[in-house]
Amino acid sequence: MSIDLKALLQTKAINGWRLYWLIAISMSIVMVIAIMGVDMSTVSGVRSMIQLSVRWAVPFIFMVVAASAVQTLFPGPFPAWWLRNGKYLGLCFATAMAWQGLFIFIMSNFFRDYYFEEVFLFRDELEGSIGYIFLTAMVVTSFNFGRKYLTPKQWELLHRSAVYYLFAYPFAVYWWNLFVYEDPLPIDYLYYWAGFLAFASRIAAWGKKRQQVAQENDPARSTPLAFKVVGGTIIAFGIFVAASGLHWVEPVSAIVFGPQWSADLYLWLPFWPFRVFYSLFIVGMGTLLVTKARA
Repeated sequence: MSIDLKALLQTKAINGWRLYWLIAISMSIVMVIAIMGVDMSTVSGVRSMIQLSVRWAVPFIFMVVAASAVQTLFPGPFPAWWLRNGKYLGLCFATAMAWQGLFIFIMSNFFRDYYFEEVFLFRDELEGSIGYIFLTAMVVTSFNFGRKYLTPKQWELLHRSAVYYLFAYPFAVYWWNLFVYEDPLPIDYLYYWAGFLAFASRIAAWGKKRQQVAQENDPARSTPLAFKVVGGTIIAFGIFVAASGLHWVEPVSAIVFGPQWSADLYLWLPFWPFRVFYSLFIVGMGTLLVTKARA
């Protein structure tokens, strides 16, 4: 007996608001059970809840980042379901982040000495605050009462910028866990590579669309073999950079932080000097070459 995947994925229970409530309620039940199992009157208890809320949130922002790309690269019933429910997956991310915001509020208000001595850094606070501003703006403009104040171009710019920023923050966290901090956990590897693949799929989808447009405009245009070889080599190098941070992060950091102005920028410019994203930049450049068409 074969299963009609397309019909299954159109089931009301796993689409739209029903999907959101299914995930959000399940997530909240897990949070409440976890709260009951830890001592929220201690720093360690609140910190563990912050970590749990983040681990719930991260997969959803990665799914939002990859949604349209997966449909472009591998069109089919499941990618179509994924893209169709992108808004609701994004709201699931927002729900998990709301839980995190609650626990951060508890930490900063009830354990002020610990928070400001051990946790608080202006740079981290700036990155996190910008993320919550973007998240709030996205949620508000996901509904008609907020969207009506924006033109379509403004709405697209806001949501694209917000998605990129909200992706960048957790991706950077797991990059640091793997290549800067000691003793990374298995989940750090899982989330880092999931984030890399999510954005890399977006780059690949951009490259595919770029090729399609070139061929539609002029079917005789093609990418020279040399461009394909060089571009493919650059993409492979980008993947190598993504995997080998332990070997290059220190010497590269010594170079980029050499000038005093760069060291000063690090204190207040989010993600500076963008070491986290070098691999994605390189993959993007390789994709640009691979898809560069000439008559």
